Amino acid sequence: MQIIYTEYQAEEFLLKYKIPVSTRFLTNSYEEVLDAIKKIRFPIDLKIMSTEVLHKSDVGGVRICYNINDVKKEYEEIMSIVKKLKVKKFEGILVQEFKKGKELFIGLKKDDVFGHVIGFGFGGVFTEVIKDVNFRVCPIDDKNAQELIDELKAKSILYGVRGEKPVNIKLLKKILIQISRIPLKHDNLQELDINPIIMHDDKATVVDARLVLG
Repeated sequence: MQIIYTEYQAEEFLLKYKIPVSTRFLTNSYEEVLDAIKKIRFPIDLKIMSTEVLHKSDVGGVRICYNINDVKKEYEEIMSIVKKLKVKKFEGILVQEFKKGKELFIGLKKDDVFGHVIGFGFGGVFTEVIKDVNFRVCPIDDKNAQELIDELKAKSILYGVRGEKPVNIKLLKKILIQISRIPLKHDNLQELDINPIIMHDDKATVVDARLVLG
């Protein structure tokens, strides 16, 4: 039997492995949303949390609020979507800090032949279009992590182009290695999609994740 995790649940899972995730709060009312935004700087994201709505952006279930005036309107829009889709397993609205930076993808998948495999590449909504992703069998070491990075066609973006700072390669490799070791404790892991993880020159932040165990 497969167990599908919401983004919030998947990120809680990642925190146990010391993977950095964004500041976020799961809320169950408009009042709780208002309480949450007092603890986060604008802009913020509001997201539907439900195992029935895993591709949130496709249904308009992710809304950016740039100031307090946006919050009520976007909250009501999301709740109308929940009603329209007749979502039964609605767990609330995630209030999350909005992050900008290099958007990357890290994934795990259980393969029938190779066992658990880690994938790494450029992320965001265009992951499946760009298709700049590399794979290694888990677990990986520092050498494998470096190969995952350097075999990307657009790797120069990570090392800094046109005056932009490079991402923290040392931290990125550490995260790749940590994630590749998760299946050692969870052989029943079927899929883990981290998309995206936002990378900067000094830090990394997971801002969306999906997890399937079974």
